[in-house]
Amino acid sequence: MKRPSQNRKDKKKSHIPFRLNLLFFVVFLLFASLILRLGYLQIIRADEYQAEVDRTERTTITGSVPRGEIFDANLRRLVGNEARNTITYTRGRNVPASQMAEVAYNLAEYIEMDTATPFNADRQFDLTIRDLKDYVIATNQEDIRERLTSEELRLSGNESYQAMLDSVSEDEISSLPQRDLTAAAIFKKMNSAYSLSTVNVKNENVSQEEIARVSENLDSLPGIGTGTDWVRIYPEGDMLRSILGNVSSEDQGLPANKLKTYLAKGYSRNDRVGTTLLESQYEEVLSGTKSRLETETNTNGDIINQIEQYQGNKGDNLILTIDIEFQETVEQIAKESLALREGLNESIYIAAMNPKNGDILAMTGQALNKDGEVSDDTLGIVQKNFVMGSSIKGATVLSAYMDGVLTTSNNVMVDEPLNFRSTQTISSLYNQYGRDVINDIEALEVSSNVYMAKLAMRMGGVWEYKPNDTLNINGKQLLDKQRHYYNQFGLGVETGIDLPSESTGYAGTVATPGEGLFQSFGQYDTYTPIQLLQYISTIANDGVRIAPRLVSEIRDTNPENGEVGSLKTEIPPKILNHIDVDETAMDRVQQGHYEVIHGNRGTARSVFAGAEYEAAGKTGTAQAWFWDDDLRRNTAEVVNMTFVGYAPYDDPEIAVAVVVPYLPARSSERSNRENTRAAKRVFDAYFKTGEFSQNVTEEAEEETEEIEDLMSDEADD
Repeated sequence: MKRPSQNRKDKKKSHIPFRLNLLFFVVFLLFASLILRLGYLQIIRADEYQAEVDRTERTTITGSVPRGEIFDANLRRLVGNEARNTITYTRGRNVPASQMAEVAYNLAEYIEMDTATPFNADRQFDLTIRDLKDYVIATNQEDIRERLTSEELRLSGNESYQAMLDSVSEDEISSLPQRDLTAAAIFKKMNSAYSLSTVNVKNENVSQEEIARVSENLDSLPGIGTGTDWVRIYPEGDMLRSILGNVSSEDQGLPANKLKTYLAKGYSRNDRVGTTLLESQYEEVLSGTKSRLETETNTNGDIINQIEQYQGNKGDNLILTIDIEFQETVEQIAKESLALREGLNESIYIAAMNPKNGDILAMTGQALNKDGEVSDDTLGIVQKNFVMGSSIKGATVLSAYMDGVLTTSNNVMVDEPLNFRSTQTISSLYNQYGRDVINDIEALEVSSNVYMAKLAMRMGGVWEYKPNDTLNINGKQLLDKQRHYYNQFGLGVETGIDLPSESTGYAGTVATPGEGLFQSFGQYDTYTPIQLLQYISTIANDGVRIAPRLVSEIRDTNPENGEVGSLKTEIPPKILNHIDVDETAMDRVQQGHYEVIHGNRGTARSVFAGAEYEAAGKTGTAQAWFWDDDLRRNTAEVVNMTFVGYAPYDDPEIAVAVVVPYLPARSSERSNRENTRAAKRVFDAYFKTGEFSQNVTEEAEEETEEIEDLMSDEADD
């Protein structure tokens, strides 16, 4: 029989195997669960998880297409596109800089790039010190980070990267071998690409050999492609260059001031867009419809496939109202007139328009640049302001009719010197000391300053002139009233021309009683040449003011030959307003402009003598100041000579405005009459008369051919 103590020991021993068995059982269950889970994952959901591993993402990206082109009225190309071979890079999602740098280094074996740096060139670097440091960091990021202190390693964002830039010495980047310099230039281009966007790595001077080498190695160059790009060309050289506008480069991309607007319209940040003038004004027309590519990326963000969904469409073409042959002639007239400059005169502006529909027939500004060479300044037609003088007197007479202070029964006044207290004496050039009784038509013919001043006095409430009296006129109210009427002719307001950034001139701010009198004959506010042209066109068009237009049509591109295609949009004339004046009053002002050229005392009679067409017009001589851009102040008294006119008188086809600024103030030092003479030559060229007649042109061509033949014979001898 066992003792009690022995029984307790046996019971204690019997618990140990039980606990081990329990532990083993639990372990067994865990392993079983694990095996079952693995089996479930590998057998039941294997396909699902394999699909997750192989998952790709499809995204649609857009590509650029050639811009629409710009043609003259006879479909001669002014702005075109030139196709060029290009090597491109399309950046995938989350592609690190190190990967791009590796691709750039590999691509550097097959192509050449411009690699001027501060270390091997004096100016105009292709690669800056920052570009070189960016490349070095991308290729040696781990080594660069080891150079940083513990504090610098804790930095984030821009501060961290700046610490890495600071750690790269100039000695390190100045000794880079040529292939690395080429790779750095390529990396710079690639790094400018946004996620899932395409940039041109090289699109200038790409040889067929480079295209072939790259094409053969595309498998080892992820994201790199080859294709065709375009650049703007100008077959007519600098003609109208200052109004045709510019297109941004890929590096410039979207202008910052319109970034959000363009992005909202589906543009990419590096898209090339019109930045100025016609290119900007008609951006939506010229830009075309971008191509669409369905891009497939893997989980690493690498692009593994691209499928073209839509080829895209080239932009539509602009058809201008300008005939380039007539434009060439007008530009030559301007250059020949500028060659006869006197004093501080350094430019001339000429613009011609069809007054019935607003078509700009020709416009040019020719000016001396800082090197003393003649250059295109056509933009000055819409942006430069001048005191215009007597050429605006037609608007003054019609303003008085509209204001009710001038009628056919009270239109006779005395031209006599006007002397007021605290106001400069006003007299007419043709009658500086005597008295001459004239009506409104004669006032325009002889260019009476006094007649216009007396009209202004009436508009200010003073109907009787008393020598040496004080002008009891509210100067501000008078100027406001005059400007209200002048605005209806296009003076002092936007003309509506289809160009951005049009100037409206400058309105003087001081308002003493006498200023309204000087305003009446064009000696106060300033206007642009295009405003002057619209003003005379409004008179020629019986009081209907029409917005000037440079573009008359929008046409597509013929897909078969790439030439101008069918009409898409015809831009109609835009009527801005009608002058609210009696027909008789308009007839009288038109008659006054006719007498300027045909009357016995007309100020333009001698220049237009013998013209084979009947024209009407008005000359102008304005006292002004020459503004020195360098000194930022007025430096000398000068005279601006202007002319406005139209022809034929009874059925106008063309209106012309000419501005010749900054001629000598003293008449004894001034013989220049190019304001009127240039206008006459423009009319002659339009109607093909005088020196521009067909017979004269043919004779000149024959003489030119004979001279060329003689020179050729002498060269042979």
